[in-house]
Amino acid sequence: MAARPTWKGYLKVSLVTIPVKVFPATESAATLSFNQLHAECQTRIQQKRWCPHCEREVPNTELVKGYEFEKGRYVVVTEEDIEKVRVESSRVIDLAQFTDVTDIDPIYVDKAYYLAPDGPMAAESFAVMREGMVGKAGIGKVALYGREYLVAVKPQKKGLVMYTLHHDAEIRSIDQVEELNSVPSKVKPEEMKLAKQVIATFDAELNLKDYKDEYKEGLRRIIDAKIAGEEIATPEAQEPPKVVDLMEALRRSLNTVSSEKKKVAKIDVIKEAKAKAAPAKKRKAG
Repeated sequence: MAARPTWKGYLKVSLVTIPVKVFPATESAATLSFNQLHAECQTRIQQKRWCPHCEREVPNTELVKGYEFEKGRYVVVTEEDIEKVRVESSRVIDLAQFTDVTDIDPIYVDKAYYLAPDGPMAAESFAVMREGMVGKAGIGKVALYGREYLVAVKPQKKGLVMYTLHHDAEIRSIDQVEELNSVPSKVKPEEMKLAKQVIATFDAELNLKDYKDEYKEGLRRIIDAKIAGEEIATPEAQEPPKVVDLMEALRRSLNTVSSEKKKVAKIDVIKEAKAKAAPAKKRKAG
C-alpha cells in the first residue's frame, strides 16, 4: 500500500521555497495492542468521561481544554485562542542553519518523517537541494499536530528525512544520575586491553534488518496457540551469571568468541570445498 502524507507545506532554505509532503517514517501499527476486558464475562471495558462535580457522564461536545495555573484552578483555552498563535512554521519547515550530520546527538531525536516534493514542478528543486545537503543537516522549526517542533532535515536516498528534536531544556543531564558517582574515573590497563579485544571480536558492519522483535514474535506465537486451544510451554528463565572476577570473565568471553568464529570458518571452508567439487563431478558424469 502506498504511503499517505499526513501534512503538506513548504521546505524553506533562505529564499528557496519548495512544496513538500510529510510522511511518517515509522509504523506504530506493527506493535501488538491489547484491550481491557472484564475477566468474568470477557466484555470490553468502556472508558467513560465522568464529572465528579456534576456526578454525570460528559459528552465530547461539553469538553474544553484547560490549563492548570494553580492547584485546582484552570483557565479555559478555546480553539479560537489557539488559532491566534500564528507562526510561520505553521505551513513552513524553515531551516535556519546547517551543520554536519554527525553533530546531532541521537539523544535529541524524537520521531522521523520522510519528505517528498509536492507535485512534479517541485521535484527538480527538491533534488537540487537534496544533493546540496549531502553530509549536512538543516536545523529549523515546524508546527505539526498542534505544537511547534525543532527539526533536523538530512538527505536519504532519493528523499529527505526530517527528525523532530527535543529542545535542550527537555534533556535531563546525565549528572543527575547519582548512581554514576560511584563509577571509577580510571580503570586497570590490563582489564581495558582485554575489554577492547572482546569488543573487537564483535565488530561488524551494521545492518539493523538483522535484528527482529523477538518479544513481539514470541507473544504472537502465544496468542496464536491460545486461539487454537493449544498448551503453551513456559521456558525456564535463566539469570545471567554474576561477574566475580572481571579478568576471568573477559578471558572466557574472548576464548568463547574465538572458538565460535573458528567453527563458523571451518563450516564455510567445507561448504566452499563442496561447492567446488560439485561442478567437477558433473563434468565427469558428462
